[in-house]
Amino acid sequence: MTQLQNVQPETSLYIAGEWQSGISTLANINPSDISENLGDYAQASEAQVQQAIAAAKQAQPEWEKTPIERKQAVLQAIGDELIARCDELGTLLAREEGKPFAEGRGEIYRAGQFFQYFAAEVLRQIGDNAESVRPGVSVEVTREAVGVVAIISPWNFPTATAAWKIAPALAFGNSVIWKPANLTPASAVALTEIVHRQGLPAGTFNLVLGSGSQVGNTLINSKNINGVSFTGSVDTGRKVAAATAPNFVRCQLEMGSKNALVIADDADIQTAVEATIAGSFSGAGQKCTASSRLVVMDSIHDAYVEALIKRMGELKVGHALEEGVFMGPVVDGNQLESNFAWIDKARQSGAELACGGERLSLQHQGYYMSPTLFLNTQNSWEVNQEEVFAPMACVIRVADLEEAIATTNDTRFGLTGGIITQSLRTSAMFKQQAQTGCVMVNLPTAGTDYHVPFGGRKESSFGPREQGQYAKEFYTVVKTAYQRPY
Repeated sequence: MTQLQNVQPETSLYIAGEWQSGISTLANINPSDISENLGDYAQASEAQVQQAIAAAKQAQPEWEKTPIERKQAVLQAIGDELIARCDELGTLLAREEGKPFAEGRGEIYRAGQFFQYFAAEVLRQIGDNAESVRPGVSVEVTREAVGVVAIISPWNFPTATAAWKIAPALAFGNSVIWKPANLTPASAVALTEIVHRQGLPAGTFNLVLGSGSQVGNTLINSKNINGVSFTGSVDTGRKVAAATAPNFVRCQLEMGSKNALVIADDADIQTAVEATIAGSFSGAGQKCTASSRLVVMDSIHDAYVEALIKRMGELKVGHALEEGVFMGPVVDGNQLESNFAWIDKARQSGAELACGGERLSLQHQGYYMSPTLFLNTQNSWEVNQEEVFAPMACVIRVADLEEAIATTNDTRFGLTGGIITQSLRTSAMFKQQAQTGCVMVNLPTAGTDYHVPFGGRKESSFGPREQGQYAKEFYTVVKTAYQRPY
């Protein structure tokens, strides 16, 4: 069993530089083997959340004034340690979230890259000079920290998503209060331990575990929070926006999606199938970038579907740490129940179940299901309009590129969209006309780089983009200074 270096689960809150116990604990169950409890993790009280807010507010000015070489060294050290320990921490992540070890290891490695990237960005904080329209007046444009930032991160990428928020927040001089998802506390504590060893001013970084209804609501309704970065569902995102607006707190929301992967009539079948497998079923489909709508042109439909079903039959489902497993369990019993409810809805709508759709009984008792494919579905059906978050994809048959693009855009979401094609003209049209924040050509819809902006359109995102240099638009405020010499 992977052991955290110092912290016991029951004392897993980190507030004002100290580890604390909470008002209660919550079991952390391994979804690959529900007989295994990884520990009973502390749950914060409202008073402890308020303590964290006060500590963050007090510490933030000192951290912002810390010399940039010191900030750079802190972020670099965090990134280096994450990468050095990616096997160990990837194992821990796989055990509590359910994704296979290779994906867990990759996530930890990527989280380290986020910190390394923003370590370099610390040294690139360069302002602008401008000539004034008034003679003898100089103009300087600089950026300053927002202040105290609340970060609310999801369970599906518990370390990577948190890292791409925490790293820029610290890089630009903000203090942080982090509320991770209750389903993945061990990974949160592991990252917090690494941050703790960097000796930041007490209160610069705080970890408060607990429910959204208690801990999350306290954060988003606080007048002493200056920014909230949230990743989660649309419904919760609306609550965050409504709560922060009266206090004029800036918010950044990454929410749901219903991504389409278009299979053009000239697509290479193998490329199309492998992009589908990676985009629809890796991570058990529990990705906001998953391709759950497969928009397939008539002339290639039958060949593509035949090849896809054959490839799906080769996928191994099992314990996240078992050799050769492509797909682990879904995250918990509630998610599994929701997935089968959506399978029932698809059937009731008239979809043809071509593959999967079964709960699996394996060596270990866990939340296992088979990758699922439906044929003959309509884009207007609820199963093709709502985010499902399951290893399930629905094929939508279309006549041509025009209908494929229209179908891609016929959704209230707009995070990613992809197309498999050998035509430069087709790819150019899709890139131009797809109403999504990210567009993939001959690639899975899931999978983005850490140094470029990430985000969507419509109900998928609200506020400035995440990642890369665009992150500064949320984590900093611009100051314009005018000066006339004496």
